[in-house]
Amino acid sequence: MKKWFFCIIVLLLLGYGFTKFKEGMTELPGESTPFDESIKIPEAVPQGDGFTIKVTKEMISQGDLLLVNKDHPVPDGLHPESEAVSLVKNSELIDGFGVLDNSVQLSPWLADKFRTMIKAAAQEGVNHFLISSGYRNKAKQDELYRDMGSRYALPAGYSEHNLGLSMDIGSSQAEMNQAPEGRWLKDNSWKYGFVLRYPEDKTAVTGIQFEPWHFRYVGLPHSAIMQEKNLVLEQYLDLLKQEKSVSITIGGENYKVFYFPVTGDTTITVPVQGKYEISGNNEDGVIVTVHE
Repeated sequence: MKKWFFCIIVLLLLGYGFTKFKEGMTELPGESTPFDESIKIPEAVPQGDGFTIKVTKEMISQGDLLLVNKDHPVPDGLHPESEAVSLVKNSELIDGFGVLDNSVQLSPWLADKFRTMIKAAAQEGVNHFLISSGYRNKAKQDELYRDMGSRYALPAGYSEHNLGLSMDIGSSQAEMNQAPEGRWLKDNSWKYGFVLRYPEDKTAVTGIQFEPWHFRYVGLPHSAIMQEKNLVLEQYLDLLKQEKSVSITIGGENYKVFYFPVTGDTTITVPVQGKYEISGNNEDGVIVTVHE
């Protein structure tokens, strides 16, 4: 990934972030709002203390928790390019931050998540945000890979920037790894569903050098669990496979996350009731998140 020397400031209002998360969950039965609006959310049928939902093998390749790295490319069935727009050409999306150039693209959905964070930061006098890169198509990623080499970039189709859920963000005031703003983002971005994707102490796991500017959206409560347990996405998905379920309480609200292996079209039973979301892992199963 292209190396940008920026820093970002993110000072988050915890309660507001959690409220927005709960509004995005899905009542039983109902619909959710994934980043790709073409994803069909299965209808949930209450059963005993839980509910059942029908899942298909294709759901492994849909959702906010997709693992994309050197071993797992962006699924062919996704079309993030249909969601991404030029921020410069859609100036209504630029609110309280700067953009490096007219090539920066984001989905309006992700831009809204980002604006929520910086509005919170602005209340603390923090207002020097700059986005240097968001969604990249495969041609752009291939060009970057040829120019920068494997040390700084991944091949086309294997970069999170091709997925549309990541961005390189920083500050116009100082380099990310030196500025107080960078520390705030590292410590607080999880409250809004973002994670530092390539931390300094996880290079052996991610295979990517420390990138203090690269943040990925995974959503709550996943970002909170990853923060609490000091996990990157690879480790978090492995934890879910091993434990089958993980629970967390955030601001007095209880959440349970379940992993289900999927080899074909089937019906799964979730053992608790509540609002829910579902995402594939881009490997071998789906993850159901329930707010009890």
